[in-house]
Amino acid sequence: MALGQLTNQIGLMFCLMLVGVLINKLNFMHSQTSNDLTNILLYIVSPCLIIGAFEQRYSANRMQQLLLVCLGIAIFYIVEITIAKFAFSGIKDHNLRRIAKYGSIYSNAGFMGVPLTSALFGNSGVFFAVASLAGFNIFSWTHGVSLFKNKATTNDRWQNIREIIINPNIIAIILGLIIFSVSYQLPGPVNEVVHYVSSINTPLSMIVIGNSLANIKISRQLIDWHLWLALIFRNLIFPVVAILVLTLLGVSGIALDTTILMAACPVAGIVVLFTLQAKGDASPAVALMSLSTILSLITIPLVFAVMNW
Repeated sequence: MALGQLTNQIGLMFCLMLVGVLINKLNFMHSQTSNDLTNILLYIVSPCLIIGAFEQRYSANRMQQLLLVCLGIAIFYIVEITIAKFAFSGIKDHNLRRIAKYGSIYSNAGFMGVPLTSALFGNSGVFFAVASLAGFNIFSWTHGVSLFKNKATTNDRWQNIREIIINPNIIAIILGLIIFSVSYQLPGPVNEVVHYVSSINTPLSMIVIGNSLANIKISRQLIDWHLWLALIFRNLIFPVVAILVLTLLGVSGIALDTTILMAACPVAGIVVLFTLQAKGDASPAVALMSLSTILSLITIPLVFAVMNW
């Protein structure tokens, strides 16, 4: 993929984010509206995008590449978790330690990766992006959640499993795989609805992210060097690890580009939600997510430059 094309598309995404910032400053979108739009994106728009991407004729080669991508994702999540455990185990502040670990490992693949993939590669890219979405949901709702559990709190593993199973994106992936395996075509009107709904994913996702970033107030006290280390891992080092793992497995073409793009995305916004649910100070999580998102304008093209080199 041409770096110029990628850079232009990321620039466009940030322009859409600026629209979200403007909407926020004009008080056109309140917190409840943002939450409602987020739910629409997660539970309606994203599943439609996934199902639409799988609506194509079955290909054994494409399925083989998808399985290799799934294997690669599992391997580099395990590598990331191991590295993060040793890199941040020395942080005395328990709240900061779990934020740094989670933030370094989990990318904003759903909200930023899928729109970018859809814009750059269309349904062919989204087809492979679902592997990253599935990996994120499985690891985030098992390992990720465990980071924010207090010792006195019982970790309900069945609840975590239920969160994975009933996730609309996981359900959409399962339905999509069935549709792809039998080369099924959705009826005309249903197909049009799916694609019309899918088309709003990119602009709406970026506007919602921009609206969230507009509320950020970062002070010097919040920018701990551990957060910068987590940012470097998330935005640069771990995507390079993904490149090495996928290349060794023989993944290439759109499958490789898409998966690296998903891995190079900034810190997942859900780190803020998990911190709040654990009754911790969310300020470091907000700072990390914001800085990571802003710097991804530079780091994503840099990661692809490394891959092309």
